Amino acid sequence: MQNYKKILLAAAATLAFGTSAVAADKLKLGTEGAYPPFNLIDASGQVGGFDVEIGQALCAKMKTECEVVTSDWDGIIPALNAKKFDFLIASMSITDERKVAVDFTDPYYTNKLQFIAPKGGDFKTDKASLKNKVIGAQRATIAGTWLEDNLDGVVDIKLYDTQENAYLDLSSGRLDGVLADTFVNWEWLKSDAGKDFEFKGEPVFDNDKIGIAVRKGDALREKLNAALAEIVADGTYKKINDKYFPFSIY
Repeated sequence: MQNYKKILLAAAATLAFGTSAVAADKLKLGTEGAYPPFNLIDASGQVGGFDVEIGQALCAKMKTECEVVTSDWDGIIPALNAKKFDFLIASMSITDERKVAVDFTDPYYTNKLQFIAPKGGDFKTDKASLKNKVIGAQRATIAGTWLEDNLDGVVDIKLYDTQENAYLDLSSGRLDGVLADTFVNWEWLKSDAGKDFEFKGEPVFDNDKIGIAVRKGDALREKLNAALAEIVADGTYKKINDKYFPFSIY
């Protein structure tokens, strides 16, 4: 009987160790896949971009295999909390409202918000000049919130499920301008679709901290913070940054 108990204890210990090892050795990385150059799905169906490469570098530092999972932006925090993935790296701004639902790591880059509109057009960014213009932004973003908080009743605000759809309406003339993250706008302005458009005015918000989200109370947050400090210190972050931008976004 005593030997039987020892066998059961050993089996339980082995099972606990095995479960822990599996949990530690594989994580699911969540992202949107529709926000180039930060996250996107390429022509071959592969998910990539700055966010994804940073996430994979963090996994490497944590000696953890990571599987990339995509989610629509509108449901991305509920998907994290439903455990469809373990951490969310999708250029998400750290806000007090979101902190109610999730915990954030230290920022992994800092962003700005800036208008774009057709080149050479009459587009100034003061309230008087913007009055009655139709301005687009992605829904549930800092840009959309900024428009609603600062220009509601001044401009006609159009919110979109993806950033790409906002750009499509700008290209087709259904919008006078778009407010979005400066670096995302910068990427689009380099494309054929964006070649006839330009930045307008100075950034309207220039201290947008971007973090990685985890479920409330998850110890993974501190592991990600430690890994982020490592990739910044050893040059891995800069190498990824330089692949996408000719300037530092950290």
